[in-house]
Amino acid sequence: MSANPTAAILIIGDEILSGRTIDTNVNTIAKFLSVLGVDLMEVRMVHDDEAQIIASVNAVRDVYDYVFTTGGIGPTHDDITADCIAKAFDVQISEHPAALKLLVDRATKMGWELNENSRRMARIPHGAELIMNPVSAAPGFQLGNVFVMAGVPKIMTAMLEDVAPRLRTGRQVLSRTLKLSYVGESWAADVLRDIDSRYPDLSLGSYPYGLLPGEFGTHLVVRGQDERSLDAATSELISRLEPIVAETQLRQPLAALEEV
Repeated sequence: MSANPTAAILIIGDEILSGRTIDTNVNTIAKFLSVLGVDLMEVRMVHDDEAQIIASVNAVRDVYDYVFTTGGIGPTHDDITADCIAKAFDVQISEHPAALKLLVDRATKMGWELNENSRRMARIPHGAELIMNPVSAAPGFQLGNVFVMAGVPKIMTAMLEDVAPRLRTGRQVLSRTLKLSYVGESWAADVLRDIDSRYPDLSLGSYPYGLLPGEFGTHLVVRGQDERSLDAATSELISRLEPIVAETQLRQPLAALEEV
């Protein structure tokens, strides 16, 4: 594959690690990056702990082209992400005039007065560029190659619209999926291994679904940037798997192979 830009995601928040809140941001960001041809290489989840956040940010920002963080930029005592990013980059942090105006304008429009806790969301590391938030006004920010966004999925997703134009794009990864109904992973493993060894520019994966006594089977996924190579490998998979599916049908009449 070509050298696409690379990225890591850092999910910040005790509520994620405790299981109280289900994270959906990784899935959203992964799909967003895939369309742009940015390869997501790593995902980390960390506590609301200053030392851990700083260490994690510094560990990934020097390795990957982009780092995306979500969570910890709200108005409460445990929203420490902005301060941690400032310390990771060794810069000061203070109220950003434009960020404060966004918050004041929002409060005025909603008919309430901005309190000191809400003003915390206007504190931005020096040298950072704001990331607009069309949902609730409180901005995220970009410092270097690190994009700091809200943890609330609706707000985070809206922020990505302002992030997209700032990214260097690459070649989009294409995929083909084969569904093997009532055929276990082990039946296709040898074929998959052989084809994978002969197509170094592609990524082949095997993913089981379902359980006995109900419906079960295997999804085989072929991913790559070259459509001709992708189609060739998929066609070869189909032709070599058809006899295996036919043999399986002797034991399970519903066994089938289809491209989805």
